[in-house]
Amino acid sequence: MKSNMQKLTNFIKKSKLTYIYVPALLLAVLFFLMTFQNVHLQTYEIERFDRAKENIRSPITIENEAETERKTRESVQAVTDRYAIADDIKEERIKYLNEIFDAIETVQMETKKTDESKNADDKTEKKTNEELVFELQQILSEEITNNLNQLTLLQLLEMDKDARKEAKTLLLETVETTLDQGVRIENIQTVIEEAKTNIRLAKPDNNVQEVLFKLIEFSIVENSFFDMEKTMEARNEAASNIEPVMIRAGDIIVNEGQIITNEIYEELQLAGLLKQQQNVKPTIGLALFILILMSGIVSELLRLYNQNRWSFANTIILLIVSVIVLSIMKILSIFTSQTPFIYMVAPIAVGALLVKVLIVERLSIVIAVVYSLLAMFIFNGQMPGVLNIEAGVYFLLFQLAALFFLRNIQDGMTTIRSTIGMAAINSVTIIIFILLSYIPYDPISLLIYIGMGVSAAILSAVLTIGLLPFFETGLGILSDSQLVTLANPNQPLLKKILTEAPGTYHHSIMVANLSETACEAIGANGLLARVGSYYHDIGKTIKPHYFIENQLSIRNPHDMLEPADSAEIIIAHVTDGVDMLQKEQLPKEIIDIAKQHHGTSLVEYFYYQAKQADEDVKEDAFRYPGPIPQTKEAAVISICDSVEAAVRSLKEPSPEKIDEIVQAIIQKRLLDGQFDDAPLTIKDLQTARESIVESLKGIFHSRIQYPTEEEKEA
Repeated sequence: MKSNMQKLTNFIKKSKLTYIYVPALLLAVLFFLMTFQNVHLQTYEIERFDRAKENIRSPITIENEAETERKTRESVQAVTDRYAIADDIKEERIKYLNEIFDAIETVQMETKKTDESKNADDKTEKKTNEELVFELQQILSEEITNNLNQLTLLQLLEMDKDARKEAKTLLLETVETTLDQGVRIENIQTVIEEAKTNIRLAKPDNNVQEVLFKLIEFSIVENSFFDMEKTMEARNEAASNIEPVMIRAGDIIVNEGQIITNEIYEELQLAGLLKQQQNVKPTIGLALFILILMSGIVSELLRLYNQNRWSFANTIILLIVSVIVLSIMKILSIFTSQTPFIYMVAPIAVGALLVKVLIVERLSIVIAVVYSLLAMFIFNGQMPGVLNIEAGVYFLLFQLAALFFLRNIQDGMTTIRSTIGMAAINSVTIIIFILLSYIPYDPISLLIYIGMGVSAAILSAVLTIGLLPFFETGLGILSDSQLVTLANPNQPLLKKILTEAPGTYHHSIMVANLSETACEAIGANGLLARVGSYYHDIGKTIKPHYFIENQLSIRNPHDMLEPADSAEIIIAHVTDGVDMLQKEQLPKEIIDIAKQHHGTSLVEYFYYQAKQADEDVKEDAFRYPGPIPQTKEAAVISICDSVEAAVRSLKEPSPEKIDEIVQAIIQKRLLDGQFDDAPLTIKDLQTARESIVESLKGIFHSRIQYPTEEEKEA
């Protein structure tokens, strides 16, 4: 029962549930809690004619359609009717007036001619005015005779010729001007009175004035008619000129202490701020958005997990880093309403940098994108429906610049260069935002914003360097900084190898060079492989002279031992090395490399030597205790350890022999099952082989054989 519980506990500790899905769920909850307030619409329990207890701002930008419709209606109603003036009516009335005066002239001229042609002794009386009026009526149009009485025509006939001419001019000007302005049926009397007033101002004689009044009443008629098409066109134009009435996000709808009128209540209702209008759609949208983000993170975590590159410590790092970064953003977002560009000073790059240094660079890029997208919500000024795109772009470029420029956290100059690079990218991004906007900025404001960007870069670098030791110490993380420290030749264990087993030290250096190059070629941690190679044979310092690389000008002590005893000494260097490394409290990764670099391989030389003496010798007694390599780095070091010793033993290491030996060693270990637990593919082994061969060719290249003194003399 106890054994089953132990198996279950171990399964849970190493399962995807513990390493991937539970942390992903915690991250999703963290993301949701940090952004919920930025998409959740705060509602108020308000009734009409209450007093507002606080300033209420609109969280969204929306059109007040009812107000827009009211303004449009008022604008349309304000449009006056459009009328069309009939010019033909004006011409007709002017023609009638000219006809009257012309007819009078004609009648008088004919009468004068008739009188002059009569004989002096002709006793026929002259025509009376009544007769002339009758003749005049005979030649005038029916419209004129029907509307002008005989008295008016008589008065025109009796009028002095010059006076009639002046009256005609005054009448035509007045009528033409009046009809040009248009006369509508509803104001015809008013227009006639205005025309009579104009006549009065000319101060004609009373008789002339009376006649002109009659003619004005006759000639001024309706000539302006309602134009439906022009009226509708004017109304449509007026309606189209009305701008939509918008409630802008951030606008104050009601001030503290103000009475909630019907109009204000409708605006609150329109903005969805009333308690009964609680809307869950934004919450669902946020949940779906976070689900998409988490799918990207989970896929990357699964990739690392399948490559045996994900640990529980990495899970803790990711959670803590996310809490730190999101907390920084959330705290700064509180001041967004006072300083909209406060996000520029956020040292958000610290998260991506820590993930890169402590875990892996590819995951840091994913995290950088996620943090940038979340920043668009967090820095939206708590206005649901609004995303701060500028903040998202700024943070994305900021973090990518940080990842690009930071190569080695322990290199002081690299850290300074990366800080300068981040500051430069931030400054350029800020300038781009200013150039793309139409808002004028004074030089002082520009310098302030650039200063904020530079400060964010400096803070990111300082926080990264400051927080790194806490993660390394608290979680036992083997970072590049620790590896660089362990690679220092002044380390006590490395000094011990150098002084007590110089041949082993040289062998370890060679293995380190080969392993680092091969690991980098297959995407493994080259620095870990180098440092692991330095320490992998530390156990040989217990009995250094029992290993051939340290046997200089001495007899091989194995010649005096039984094969089983020799094999035991050779195998013991693994367990002795592990004990020494554990005693010095070196990182687990280094200890695992020392433990696994021989796997469960066979000590062939002494095994076959023992088998010649006893056919029943057991093979297990001549195998290393293992375990077999569990990581790419350990597997590569196991290959390079054997290859270096084999190639060094060659008297004439030609490229063909080197290639053949490397291929044979890899093939033998593969068939022996030594790589069964390592996440290596056949392609990885092929790539590693090519890298090792190229490195060995460079080390053991052909050299010119210089002649001796005797050869020179000969």
